[in-house]
Amino acid sequence: MPDHGADLSPDRVTHRHADRLLGSLARGAWAPLAVVAVSAVVAAVAALALPAVLATAVDAVLTGQGAQGAALGLTLVLAVATCADLAGGIAGAASTAAATAALRLRFTAHVLALGITGTRRFPAGELTNRLVSNTATAGYVPVTLLRMAIGLLSSVGGIVALFVIDWRVGAAFLTGVPIALVVIRAFVTRASDLYGRYQAAQGGLAARLTGTLAGIRTVRAAGTADREITRVLAPLAELSAAGHALWRAQARSVWQITLLLSLIEVAVLAVAGLGVADGRLAPGQLLAAAGYAALGLGLLEQTDALMELAHARAAARRVQQVLALPAPAPGTGPLPDGPGALSLCGVTVAGDDGPLLDDVTVEIPAGALTAVVGRSGAGKSTLALLAGRLIDPDRGRVLLDGHPVDELDSGALRDVVAYAFERPALLGADLAGAIAYGLPAADRERVRAAARAAHIDAVIARLPGGYATPVGTAPLSGGELQRLGLARALVRHARLTVLDDATSSLDTATEAQVTGTLTEAMRGRTRLVIAHRATTAARADLVLWLDEGRIRARGTHRELWQDPAYRALFAAETGSSARTSSEEEPCPARP
Repeated sequence: MPDHGADLSPDRVTHRHADRLLGSLARGAWAPLAVVAVSAVVAAVAALALPAVLATAVDAVLTGQGAQGAALGLTLVLAVATCADLAGGIAGAASTAAATAALRLRFTAHVLALGITGTRRFPAGELTNRLVSNTATAGYVPVTLLRMAIGLLSSVGGIVALFVIDWRVGAAFLTGVPIALVVIRAFVTRASDLYGRYQAAQGGLAARLTGTLAGIRTVRAAGTADREITRVLAPLAELSAAGHALWRAQARSVWQITLLLSLIEVAVLAVAGLGVADGRLAPGQLLAAAGYAALGLGLLEQTDALMELAHARAAARRVQQVLALPAPAPGTGPLPDGPGALSLCGVTVAGDDGPLLDDVTVEIPAGALTAVVGRSGAGKSTLALLAGRLIDPDRGRVLLDGHPVDELDSGALRDVVAYAFERPALLGADLAGAIAYGLPAADRERVRAAARAAHIDAVIARLPGGYATPVGTAPLSGGELQRLGLARALVRHARLTVLDDATSSLDTATEAQVTGTLTEAMRGRTRLVIAHRATTAARADLVLWLDEGRIRARGTHRELWQDPAYRALFAAETGSSARTSSEEEPCPARP
């Protein structure tokens, strides 16, 4: 389904775009919505008939003629109205659930399609708030609009009935309607803006709380809990201000509308009462006029529904701001067999404070182990993300075996490019599923082979549940988590394997074992490693030196070591591994 307002800047999403999104929600819930419509129409017809039937019953009682038939008719109308309301309530809940589920599915699919670049626009807490809270609020709109529309028809029917009873009664009703409509319109406009402020403050609070919980160990270790509480709760001032402003606007409009409605009802009853006194109207018609006036006032008693719509409109705008972010166009082309050569041709990736990569052109040789080094912020991780199209460049092309990656089918690309990250997120029911994540065809032996290659098999074997240990309960260190992430990459037997600082938490002995896997067990496959240690760069076939988003130099570690600026990249290593290498041997020989 195409997203309304897609490719807009989130800041340019207006209430008009939100209205289009709300209008599209009925498509996914048309069946229960049809039941709501039918039941609402039946209930409206019963409501229109009730004053007339009640008036007939009163007149029958007063005259002593046909009282039993009138009572039976009144009972039938009440029974029909009750059944219609019950059916409408059940169908309304089903329709709201279906609309909310469809919107959440659409939102989730779009967020996943956005990838890394798109989701950086909104913190995780913001996205969670919009997915859970804002979609639920917007999901009520189809049912609310339908009931409002049918309620409007009922109100119009009640007004027409007043004119049928006596044109003077109908005219008395209409005297206060224009003023009430002006008050309601002003309230809805004001409430929409206030709800937007309120929800934005909620989202900001959720984003701060999510970030703090993710770094709870750092907060505890630094003793900054009080400071974090103050920071997380900072949006409460705006939340409170918007909430109080909303309450004030609601209170002001409610008493104005309530006063107008009461005056209109008094005017109708006064005119109808004079009609009874003059003999123009029967006593039952006075009762009918009171009933039809109540129905007609339903036109103006939509404050709660209008508040729901204002709330939903603000929520839909927040949802649409995410849907408006353009997702990368999926490729469709197949990827022929190849050795895994990676090429970047004039690649530029823009950042908030300047380019992350600036006109980079480089060849990653097929079958080689290539290390990318550089200071923090040089663009190393950005280059790694480009390799498997986790992000797209703003300019230039990325090619795998001569084929632009943005033209390749995403499933085919995932099959031939594997990643291991510095902080792997382990997904899956258990450790075996975490290693085989994204590759359900991998059998247990293949999973264990990958674990052995990543030197994590012995750790898993010591756990009481072994490979069946749930991911959330596995007591693993940072280095062990990294080795699980590495096993997840190795299980794929990919044409190109990208390690984004995926061994930074390993001790020296374990890193040497893992590096042996990269250099020997994976020989012949293309490996791209973001390296921070001299020992890793020393074992690479080729080193790319990134500096401020550009390739400063390329060559072997031994060749680049002659440059003091290159040696300075590794000067901060703990354990003096880099300094020992420089003093005893500029570049350790590869095994």
